Amino acid sequence: MQTVQNKDASHEEVHIEQELEFSTFYRLHHWVRVLSIIVLTATGFYLAIPVIAPAQNPEPTNFMYALFRSWHLIFGFVMISMFIGKTYYFLFVKSNRAEVKSIKDIFRLENWAKQIGYYFLVTKHPQLTGAYNVVQFIAYVAFYFISLGLIVTGLILYVHVYHEGMGGVLYDSMRYLEVMLGGLAFVRELHHLLMWGTILFVVVHVYMAIFNAVYGKEGSIDSIISGYKWHRKH
Repeated sequence: MQTVQNKDASHEEVHIEQELEFSTFYRLHHWVRVLSIIVLTATGFYLAIPVIAPAQNPEPTNFMYALFRSWHLIFGFVMISMFIGKTYYFLFVKSNRAEVKSIKDIFRLENWAKQIGYYFLVTKHPQLTGAYNVVQFIAYVAFYFISLGLIVTGLILYVHVYHEGMGGVLYDSMRYLEVMLGGLAFVRELHHLLMWGTILFVVVHVYMAIFNAVYGKEGSIDSIISGYKWHRKH
């Protein structure tokens, strides 16, 4: 942690502490996941409703739908690797204990009241036990299960197209889950609904990140790039 001195507009001396909030792995994981969500959403919309037709060609070489599907699959597996990496990081990396400690805060009603009041600009931000406030933590847990649902339904759809390699290994287990979920048509609809859940999460997440950066003035957005946030001590 690094401390610097500065003066605000009232010429009052302010001590600013620089604190590492996000590790290199966390930041890299975050931006790879951002890229994956963008590509998966764009290609997913096209696969659902192909709005672009390939140029006329007498040769059978314009497989635009297959091209979009290949990019969707590539970044789908990237997303799976990010999901596995994040799960391991959350459960087993000692330097990440701050995220695990956030679980304690969700069982305190006082934290919920103060956090909601903070978002309505009527209370101060509550003191946190871990890395996230209660609303953040619940939102991240919800997004985690949305991602899990997207992965499972995506793999079910995947084995219906690719029957060798990974598709062959997963075929029996995915077909079993397909039957449990009510059939391929429902799996596809569920995959689309979970995608909209991801879009809603991203919109709210970006809004709240900007809100915290402007209202909290601790470099909340900068920290996901540099890794550091700031604390003022008068």
